[in-house]
Amino acid sequence: MTDAENARAELLRLRASIDNIDAALIFLLAERFRATQQVGHLKAEHEMPASDPAREEQQVARLKALAEEAHLDPEFAEKWFNFVVAEVIRHHTEAASGR
Repeated sequence: MTDAENARAELLRLRASIDNIDAALIFLLAERFRATQQVGHLKAEHEMPASDPAREEQQVARLKALAEEAHLDPEFAEKWFNFVVAEVIRHHTEAASGR
């Protein structure tokens, strides 16, 4: 096999691994949102606020520490979390308004 053929085979192997990881992430996110939707319904039922800034702050600190341990950029982890939380709060707000 030539160097180019070896490189192409390695590229395909790596891409297959990435595809598997992406699929796992989608299923994990779906599971996470199922749990947060239950939280949203509970909060709506008991007239609790959709957002919990203290909890979010604790989670950011925890996830940034985990990111460092995993050799992932902690700022990226925080951006990801903020993106997910914005969607969660939208779901909680919808639950509170009865949608």
